[in-house]
Amino acid sequence: MRDLVLEIKNLSIRYKTDLETVYAVNNISFSLEKGQTLGIVGETGAGKTTAALSILKLLPERISQVAEGEILLGDKDILQLSDVEIRKIRGNKIAMIFQDPMTSLNPVMTIGEQIYEALFFHKHVGARREDLEKRVDEVLSLVGISPMRKGDYPHQFSGGMKQRVVIAIALACEPEILIADEPTTALDVTIQAQVLSMINELQMSLNTSMIMITHDLGVVAKTCDDVAIMYAGELIETGTAGDIFCSKQHHPYTEGLFGSIPNLKVEARRLNPIPGLMPDPTIIVPGCKFAQRCPKAMDVCIKVHPQEFVRGSHRIKCHLFQKGRDTDE
Repeated sequence: MRDLVLEIKNLSIRYKTDLETVYAVNNISFSLEKGQTLGIVGETGAGKTTAALSILKLLPERISQVAEGEILLGDKDILQLSDVEIRKIRGNKIAMIFQDPMTSLNPVMTIGEQIYEALFFHKHVGARREDLEKRVDEVLSLVGISPMRKGDYPHQFSGGMKQRVVIAIALACEPEILIADEPTTALDVTIQAQVLSMINELQMSLNTSMIMITHDLGVVAKTCDDVAIMYAGELIETGTAGDIFCSKQHHPYTEGLFGSIPNLKVEARRLNPIPGLMPDPTIIVPGCKFAQRCPKAMDVCIKVHPQEFVRGSHRIKCHLFQKGRDTDE
């Protein structure tokens, strides 16, 4: 029996202004099991971060609207919770590593104070200060920072060290679910590897479920159990890591992502980038949103929205499979 800790059903999110409506996320569904890592992959602007922020109800209130859907944490729909109730979940049951460590930390508070604050308000209200300070030291040690530096300010740390502090804050209360929103984007390659390795080790030791948001398939291959490919607000291909990396059948967009990865084993191989841009998110496209960029597009792709092709755990939204054709043709 599956041990689900989070389930998202038919979620659609809009951003509304006086001039237009942006269809940011469109009818997506996925689930997360205990101890599992789900990778959400896609280009910038695909809707990955919007979907993640909705899980913690952190979308901007004035312009955002959840048009439909449910976000189930156990038997509770997060979207129906009050502000008081969701504050008990943020940082306690669900924590998030934000995209940019440079702007995620308060510049006028020491890193020790920021971790202490997370513990005090989310986990240990009424606990002795000595006990909380001891936990601050433990969390800093977990992420490879000396507790002697808890009195330092964010500007006294490098980018990689700031990211470690952000991870420490997220893990301080030992959450059930960790959302990592492109946690290595602002870091150099060497530090990226160190941070990813550290996140994996901490996840395994705490048995935490994780959603890894990234545009890097290399990161997904190393860290994720399941993968969801997101394009223009939709999940167009989902499956296990084996389905995505070992199967010969893929959505043309997924093939394009693989074609954009450098291969050091093949001499003089040029990258094959995906031409064009994603469609305007303010316009509802009747057919497949990737059709204008797809080298295998047919007339039906422009006119009719594709249904899911299902083979076991592997799901692909593409007319090629509904026609009984293979994408390798």
